[in-house]
Amino acid sequence: MFTGIVAASCEVVSTEQGEEVRSIVVDLSGYDDDLEIGASVAIDGVCMTVVSSIEGNVQFEAIPETLERTTIGLLKQGSRVNIERSLRMGDELGGHILSGHIMSTARILQRNKKGEGIDLLIEHQADTKPYILEKGYVAVDGMSLTVGEVQSEGFYLHIIPETLRITTIGAKTEGDLVNIEVDSRTQAVVDTIRSMEVEK
Repeated sequence: MFTGIVAASCEVVSTEQGEEVRSIVVDLSGYDDDLEIGASVAIDGVCMTVVSSIEGNVQFEAIPETLERTTIGLLKQGSRVNIERSLRMGDELGGHILSGHIMSTARILQRNKKGEGIDLLIEHQADTKPYILEKGYVAVDGMSLTVGEVQSEGFYLHIIPETLRITTIGAKTEGDLVNIEVDSRTQAVVDTIRSMEVEK
């Protein structure tokens, strides 16, 4: 499990496409303490398993489903990604509970500078739209964020300077894709209400 509190943005050292599996090596120097083979790390919000770790260079492998449903397949050498280690007993829960299972990707429709921060308008996707509620939670590229105004075509995010400093979101531009994971509690409530309405 994860909380959506990104520790840092790190650089992709290399990628290599096999017959089906894509290998991705990320420089996690400084964030790889006690990182064991088989451990879970969120890369741009996608739960990935550590395959190997050599002097801070940590290898992950992405299967076709991950490549199809997320932005992981777009990564290349020099790309920067948001990194979060999995939640451990005793860790502070500063965001909201995430699984690292991305529901869809969505496009940035607008990017507007707002003082020291930025406002982003993220397009709706059919499978996530019912769960995007104003003042609710959503994870975007692994960042736990509060939803702003919800419109017919998308929803707003108001990004503060600290988030811009730590994560990759400040480098995103209009047209870029981001990974979306909706809040599981919101999803459960909405699905329950929808099923009750169907039964009436």
